[in-house]
Amino acid sequence: MKEKENAVIVKNLTKQFKLYYDKASTLKEKLIFWKRNKNEVKTVLNNINIDIKKGETVALIGTNGSGKSTLLKLITKIIYPTKGKVIVKGKLTSLLELGAGFHPDFSGRENIYFNASIFGLSKKQIDERLEKIIEFSELKDYIDNPVRTYSSGMYMRLAFSIAINVDADILLIDEILAVGDQHFQDKCFKRLDELKKSDTTIVMVTHDLDRVNELCTRAIWIYEGQVRMDGNPKEVIKEYKDICK
Repeated sequence: MKEKENAVIVKNLTKQFKLYYDKASTLKEKLIFWKRNKNEVKTVLNNINIDIKKGETVALIGTNGSGKSTLLKLITKIIYPTKGKVIVKGKLTSLLELGAGFHPDFSGRENIYFNASIFGLSKKQIDERLEKIIEFSELKDYIDNPVRTYSSGMYMRLAFSIAINVDADILLIDEILAVGDQHFQDKCFKRLDELKKSDTTIVMVTHDLDRVNELCTRAIWIYEGQVRMDGNPKEVIKEYKDICK
């Protein structure tokens, strides 16, 4: 059987951020923080190497601050590596920050056209999918209201509904599905399972380890900016839970 091609290649990737501190303004602050530099470099990811095959459903797990969300942003090219490189093969869509890419004064309908066009769809293609997007989002009664009037759950419904209807090869999700009611979360994961069977590559950051076991074919544990373990979800989660007790 022929091995599947890579959809995402992360090679020797390091990401650092410069942290800038305010200048001490009082005598007390000068005495307490006299050793602190005006800025320092924080390494969030350190020499990461990951290959993700086409059609894989991969969970990035780890404690807050371990570098998972930063890695997704690097794959999406919202930010860029300090060293190393990320190669993406295929059309990519992402759900990283709630409401990102939405214009608050536009209606839900207008934001569908705006957002879907960013993902590369023509007006004709969006016209053809509009009712399907609205139906999945369950926002028919609110779709012509400005999105600034939406709750966080409504934002998530609209964003997810657009993202799954742009025919992407690769879908990135960062904890957005933790927002909203259980009914719609279950509906989203059912749809992700359908996408998984259609050979879409899915990479997700989540703390819902039960969902990882149900949905994912692979789990990657990021610990202090490095890959601690990579493999079968059940084995990675067991090790993760044992260490984090």
